[in-house]
Amino acid sequence: MLALLQTFSWQELRHHPWRNAAAMVAVMLGVALAFSVHLINASALDEFSQAVRSVNGQPDVELRGIQGRIDEALYPRVARLAQVALASPVLEINTYAQDAAGQRVLLRVLGVDALVIAALAPALMPQPAVGAERMAIFLPNTVFLNASAAQRLGNTGLQLQSALQLKPVKVAGRVSAAGPPLAVMDIGAAQDLFDKQGQLSRIDIRLHPGVDRTRFVHDLQSSPDWPAQVHVAQPGDAQSRISNLSRAYRVNLTVLALVALFTGAFLVFSVLSLSVARRAQQFALLAVLGLSGRERLALVMWESLALGLVGSLAGVALGTGLAALALRLLGGDLGGGFFAGVAPSLQWSAWAAVAYGVLGVMAALVGGWWPARQAQGLPPAQTLKGLGAGLVTRRSHWLGIILIAAGTLLARAPAIFDIPLAAYVSVALLLLGGIITLPWLIALLLNQLAPQVARHPLPLLAVERARRVRESAAVAISGVVASLSLAVALTVMVASFRGSVTQWLDVILPAELYVRTATASSAGDAAYFTPEFVQAVARLDAIQKVTVQRSSQLLLDAHRPAVTLIARPLPDPARNLPLVGPALAVPEGRIGIYVSEAMVDLYGAHPGQDFTPLSAHFKTLSPVNQTSIATFFIAGIWRDYARQSGAVVMNLSDFQRLSGDQRANDLALWLRADADPASVQQAIRAVAGEGSGGLIEFASAREIRAISLKIFDRSFAVTYWLQAVAIAIGLFGVAASFSAQVLARRKEFGLLAHLGLTRRQILTVVALEGAAWTTLGAMAGLGLGLAVSVVLVHVVNPQSFHWTMDLLLPWTRLIALCLAVVAAGTVTAWLAGRSAAARDAVLAVKEDW
Repeated sequence: MLALLQTFSWQELRHHPWRNAAAMVAVMLGVALAFSVHLINASALDEFSQAVRSVNGQPDVELRGIQGRIDEALYPRVARLAQVALASPVLEINTYAQDAAGQRVLLRVLGVDALVIAALAPALMPQPAVGAERMAIFLPNTVFLNASAAQRLGNTGLQLQSALQLKPVKVAGRVSAAGPPLAVMDIGAAQDLFDKQGQLSRIDIRLHPGVDRTRFVHDLQSSPDWPAQVHVAQPGDAQSRISNLSRAYRVNLTVLALVALFTGAFLVFSVLSLSVARRAQQFALLAVLGLSGRERLALVMWESLALGLVGSLAGVALGTGLAALALRLLGGDLGGGFFAGVAPSLQWSAWAAVAYGVLGVMAALVGGWWPARQAQGLPPAQTLKGLGAGLVTRRSHWLGIILIAAGTLLARAPAIFDIPLAAYVSVALLLLGGIITLPWLIALLLNQLAPQVARHPLPLLAVERARRVRESAAVAISGVVASLSLAVALTVMVASFRGSVTQWLDVILPAELYVRTATASSAGDAAYFTPEFVQAVARLDAIQKVTVQRSSQLLLDAHRPAVTLIARPLPDPARNLPLVGPALAVPEGRIGIYVSEAMVDLYGAHPGQDFTPLSAHFKTLSPVNQTSIATFFIAGIWRDYARQSGAVVMNLSDFQRLSGDQRANDLALWLRADADPASVQQAIRAVAGEGSGGLIEFASAREIRAISLKIFDRSFAVTYWLQAVAIAIGLFGVAASFSAQVLARRKEFGLLAHLGLTRRQILTVVALEGAAWTTLGAMAGLGLGLAVSVVLVHVVNPQSFHWTMDLLLPWTRLIALCLAVVAAGTVTAWLAGRSAAARDAVLAVKEDW
């Protein structure tokens, strides 16, 4: 076998290097894309985990509040427990820092107790700079920056935002904690600076050696007076929360990258099919000389293995380079927003490289299996006379129908670990089933078409041959069907998502002008509008109406990311929110809330039920002791494309009455007819006061919509590139298959020439065959693509991201796509037939004399 590879196979590679290189490049691109996505995500997640560990330290137990706040009276109670060796109070604040040049940067501020922090989180221990005061760590308005913050902000002229005020602070040194910009200061100074007296964010606990952590947590939570709003969390919960939240996004991105590898398998199939067809008589001669069918199959499989191995090795190398370049230029965020601000170093994994390399090799082997079977089944005597090529074993279409039925059933299966694994298998089964049933579909349609062209010789020749050799036709257009179906599915999915997002924006953006001071939701507790500022804005002559919105983060489950609580006026929920289904009447004595679709999946919050986890939150927010706990009734579900982890909307008046919190994060303004938006913005900045106007951001509904859709289009730009690659690979497969077919039909073309057909007429027959085949392929690809798009829109998307969308079919774009494929396939077939039709007719027929 080795001798055959060195002579027989190597000569084929030498004579046709570009065709084989195209197959290797297809495998290389598929492996490179998938491997680079894996490396980027793995590196970002590892960097994020390291940053979390350096900030959170190594406690045995963490105490966290539902709303991110804990009464500091709990700290001495916990610190005095016999099982506790050390307790460290921490105040976490996300705000904005402004450097000397006036640039705002999102900054995480940690207030710590310097006397105990070194034992639990050494990376947070302040290290005074040379020349700084000895007790600088205890001084007010004094911070210590990590490397990222020092690089972004510098060491002088630093100011931190609290509400609409900028408060100057002094940089007295640094901390060694990694990750995004971070500042550490004394906890008492942080409480005073941000008006958080008596509040903590978490308490880190280290237990004495020998203490059973599980029993300690159980005893703590079962205490009769233990506050229900305080969660007892494990140290790794923060990493697991971001990992779980980004997992579906990472998996879907990897699957999308593997589409290129899937289409690469078809290119390997096309290249080897053409190669086997060209060498059919050589294989037949080897068979006569004693090479068995199994050995011929093994020879072609070794050739496909070589293509896959070289392509996979090149793909791993290219993927490594792409990942390193992306990490340097884009950081660790690939568009999902989960690792924004993280600048990780490349974490290369040999096991991952082997895994993705094996995927590339397997794709090449799968692509080479059918040509290898063709080489195995060649009849030597007939093939030596040029009569054996093109013989294809007919297969029953029932297997394809069974696979389609199985795929349809799997589409109804639930997600596994929040990943739509069954839906991915469903898509694969639908594609395979559709391709297997192609011969039956071709026969069904061409049988109806044949009588219509019976009086037209050239179309009759094309249709009859396509009908008689439908197995070969199915092999030729399988690549087009697979690539076009994926292109159609992605087109429908993106169009449906974009249309649904547009409708969603129309509902949630009713006002003309929007005002905010915190661009990140995590900073909403430190950067906000005071009631006095809101009232002053409402009194401006140019403003007709003002509505406010207050947002806060709730940690309802220690193992899941925080949920966003949104308080806004809801005079008519059916008009104010993009509801899914009708709004329910709120029973007397209950407070109506509206949950996003993610809350239904993650927390089982169904309409018509009471939502008790919210009651504990408002019990702690209330400024007075409540004699009865508020009961919240789920009155409806709404679509939210901005918060994957879940959101709850309630009426602003209910929120302010229960919590006493009058602050606002966003203002929606309706202007009078004669108002000038630029003048209104200037007036609002004047209300904020000197030095605070720069902390306010304005955007019209049109600007927000345009920016949102621009970000959407940029995020999905890769899908258009993948569609183009898939279609190109499919058309290359048609060209290779037609080349193989016309090589096997040299005598047929010669006979047609002897019967009086001109070269132009022969090319017309070939072009008509190409048109018939690609038209059938386009019809099948369109049907399969629509079926796959239904799975993507109604199964994969809700199971991955916990939101739904309306199925929108962009018929103009789909029809144009199909017509382009048919036109390209027809031209491709015509070009492939030119070489065969150009041969001398007498020489072509003479081979049988």
